[in-house]
Amino acid sequence: FAALLATHGISVSRFEFPYMSARREGGKRRPPPKAESLAQFYATLVEEIRQRRPPNARLFIGGKSMGGRVASLIAGEYRDNGAIEGLVCLGYPFHPPKKPAQLRTAHLMTLTCPTLIVQGTRDPFGSQSEVAALLLPPAIRLHWAPDGDHDLGPRSSSGFTRRGNLEVAAAAVATFMKM
Repeated sequence: FAALLATHGISVSRFEFPYMSARREGGKRRPPPKAESLAQFYATLVEEIRQRRPPNARLFIGGKSMGGRVASLIAGEYRDNGAIEGLVCLGYPFHPPKKPAQLRTAHLMTLTCPTLIVQGTRDPFGSQSEVAALLLPPAIRLHWAPDGDHDLGPRSSSGFTRRGNLEVAAAAVATFMKM
């Protein structure tokens, strides 16, 4: 996805949360820590990026799934102090799969930071019909990947492709960032 954004002139800084790198390096697979406990780690990275960015460069924060959720926890404060322009979340985990009553959205309901959430229409962490029922605030925009799952991938029988969904999503993110 970062490569697709680059085709639109957007540079991306990527990182891994420590729990993810521990999994990748063969550590025991444990549930991820609570998103709130990762917020300080994320905020430290944002500060490092702010120090390195070119003068007058616009900064957006975000991430995929847990990364987007963590970014959404700090976005309001960073936007209010002028440090960021907005937030982009790919595959936001609105609730755990098959547990739509366990919403992870309380902080989103008061978010005023311009936000784009890119979500698959059949994402088990929040499908199009489930998210529509949430009545999110006007600062939050949604882009729906047709027949997409949590990684925006459609079923082969749908007529859509993962590559196509990702390309259209990257274009939507680029348009959002250039507003």
